[in-house]
Amino acid sequence: MSREELIIDLNCDMGEIPELYTDGTEQALMQQISSANIACGGHAGSPESMAALVNLAKKHRVAAGAHISYPDRPNFGRKTVPMSAAKLEESAYSQIALMAETATRAGVALKHVKPHGALYHDAQANESIATAIAKAVLRVDARLTLVEQALSPVLTLWTGMGLCTVAEAFADRVYESDGKLRSRTLPEALISDPSRAAEQALSIAREHAVAARDGSRLYLHAGTICIHGDTKGAVQNARAIRAALKLHGDCDV
Repeated sequence: MSREELIIDLNCDMGEIPELYTDGTEQALMQQISSANIACGGHAGSPESMAALVNLAKKHRVAAGAHISYPDRPNFGRKTVPMSAAKLEESAYSQIALMAETATRAGVALKHVKPHGALYHDAQANESIATAIAKAVLRVDARLTLVEQALSPVLTLWTGMGLCTVAEAFADRVYESDGKLRSRTLPEALISDPSRAAEQALSIAREHAVAARDGSRLYLHAGTICIHGDTKGAVQNARAIRAALKLHGDCDV
């Protein structure tokens, strides 16, 4: 997912809100990260935004990935969409294939696939959904890396299907004591204070742990840390996180 010299990868979900490109937010974020998860039509994104972000990733030597979702733009992919496994596989395949074609036209190799929103969480608990995603990836390119939340058994399932995986943790989201992310519908779910986000990222990278909302300590091993581009203060978060990791030798973006 990331360049070999990196100790831990920094990734960001991108291409979801057009204004974040036009106002320069995504250009600024791209300079702080090592992997970009680019929305490819399921919950957001267009051929134009995909091409623009792939070229931006190429310029900054950032790995380009497909950020796939349930085909549900009205709900931004944040609600479960009942689908047969076959239809879900086809939807995921079409999104990944489109992203791969966009990358190829730009002279870039697609590196990874990350589910978005409800699909990300549903894959952790539903083997049929997780298998459909994996089959879609295998149809496009078996060398692609699948990204999912650290502590999730879906990572083991995908590895057993012959796919490369990377465990993900979050610098700008609050964790519950059971290891799940606090729901965005609840207060105090997001971390917008750059110093706090940097502290959490450093804890993930160096201590393989994160403090849950109730004060308990969760232990996890992650190969990549996510920064959400649509979180308030995302650029400030990204700069603080990168600076903290580089200062302690945990990142060489």
